[in-house]
Amino acid sequence: MPAQPPPSAAVPRRRWQNRFSPTLVRDRCYTRCFHSAGLRRAAVPLQDGAVVHLWHPPAATTGAIPLHPVLLLHGFGASATWQWAPFLPPLLAAGLAPYVPDLIFFGASSSPAADRSPAYQAACIAAAMSALPSGPQRYAVVGVSYGGFVAYHLAHAFPAAVERLVLVAAGVCLEDADLAAGLFAVEDIAEAASLLLPQRPEDLRRLVGLTFCRPPRFMPSCFIRDYIRVMCTDNVKEKTELLYALINGRKLSDLPKISQPTLIIWGEHDRVFPLELGLRLKRHLGDTSELVIVKNAGHAINREKPSELCRLIRNYIVDPSVKYRDDRKGSWKSVIKRFAGSSLRKVDSSRPLL
Repeated sequence: MPAQPPPSAAVPRRRWQNRFSPTLVRDRCYTRCFHSAGLRRAAVPLQDGAVVHLWHPPAATTGAIPLHPVLLLHGFGASATWQWAPFLPPLLAAGLAPYVPDLIFFGASSSPAADRSPAYQAACIAAAMSALPSGPQRYAVVGVSYGGFVAYHLAHAFPAAVERLVLVAAGVCLEDADLAAGLFAVEDIAEAASLLLPQRPEDLRRLVGLTFCRPPRFMPSCFIRDYIRVMCTDNVKEKTELLYALINGRKLSDLPKISQPTLIIWGEHDRVFPLELGLRLKRHLGDTSELVIVKNAGHAINREKPSELCRLIRNYIVDPSVKYRDDRKGSWKSVIKRFAGSSLRKVDSSRPLL
């Protein structure tokens, strides 16, 4: 049996990998984007021992033009800097003041608590925002995918703080029974965890194929392995528990209604959270919500259609009078017909969508 290298031999190898890691290089670039935008990084300790790391704008100076504070919540894929860096310049130029936290067990945020629910995530984010010396009393919230679940609970539990809501591809209306009914590309929570927390190149390729309407054709294995090593190996156990807490036993009848004006944005070809969930959420919220279907986009709208997504967010927060019920986004009858002819569960056309 060949002799095993001493543990100390792995240290130079890790240093070499980190030095020449394209993922770490991109991570540093995203961090510089936040610094260049004028945002400051803070670690906010909470009473239960949790620590929320977030980026926030500097304190407003006397006589400065008031900005629109907006809380940006990332999805399950990566940390906040990776998902929101491209959006900072246009949002700042539009007069928005972004607050960008890492959710618990993502980035540098952590907690000793056993609670893995989105409601706990929301409570931590709300407490961190309140603890900021110059934090806003009221703000808009934008949540992408998993961040949308947290945003929804935040709006329900802290209505005095959340002014309006933007939910991007956030399947908050999903039910545990939807897995067995074949609505999703996975059959159970364990398979969903292996897909969303890829540990092998083939798993990451499958995830990209599901999240993008037009996935990249060229994905070198060396880059994929590097990305998995850097981005997908921390807090795997805790993130898996987050998924179980998110889906297990979930029922639409248990989902509370929120009163804040809400913009729902969905990719036309979303295969992670199919469009039926967006229609279901619109029915659940009723007249307080608007639904925009982005054409030629999958689940990763923030990657495939960043300019359109940024425009929708900016307009909805800066000008609340903007409405999206127009013909450019397609008619609802065509949406129902498309569902009726698809492999997904059919939408009950006898129930009003709007």
